[in-house]
Amino acid sequence: MKININKNGEKKSYKVIDSWEDVNLETWAALVAASKGAKGNKAAEAIANISHLSDIPQKLLKQLSLSDVSKLMEKLADIQSRANTELVNKITIDGKKYGFMPDLSEITLGEYADLENCISDGIENSLNRIMAILYRPITSTKGNYYTIESYDVTTKKIREQIFKDMPAATVQSALLFFWTFVSALLKILPQFTTEKLKTITL
Repeated sequence: MKININKNGEKKSYKVIDSWEDVNLETWAALVAASKGAKGNKAAEAIANISHLSDIPQKLLKQLSLSDVSKLMEKLADIQSRANTELVNKITIDGKKYGFMPDLSEITLGEYADLENCISDGIENSLNRIMAILYRPITSTKGNYYTIESYDVTTKKIREQIFKDMPAATVQSALLFFWTFVSALLKILPQFTTEKLKTITL
């Protein structure tokens, strides 16, 4: 969408995102980092948000009235709130199809360890690395079912670069799905480990 700004008697038109689908992973990571860096400074957060989600120059942003900035922030918040939160199982980037891990309960220790390392490095710095673990090339499909490529660190590094263009909405829904799974897993893991130890020692 376009918005018009009048400054010193001159009217200029600037582009603002129409949908959260217009935002890619790299931009969203920058937004998360900016929000973290603002440390509660609402003015700095507003400048970062509007700068990343429009082509309004920062210099002009700082000259806008608080009421205009507030309206813009409300509009951007509304756009984000309408983003699809359902997990996107299959995505296509540059003509190649990728699938979310079909069964998270089958996640390997190596995959989980790499995910933990990504998270400990800071989510805002690791979104593309996390997605490169959770989404992999689809090797075969049958109806709604599909299989994905085995986990490989070398091909993951290539995906890390490709996935910077992944839609932010897809990233958010994948993270939400993953956190829900991990939360449930952490509740049953101690009990599972205890039961396993019993069978080993018997």
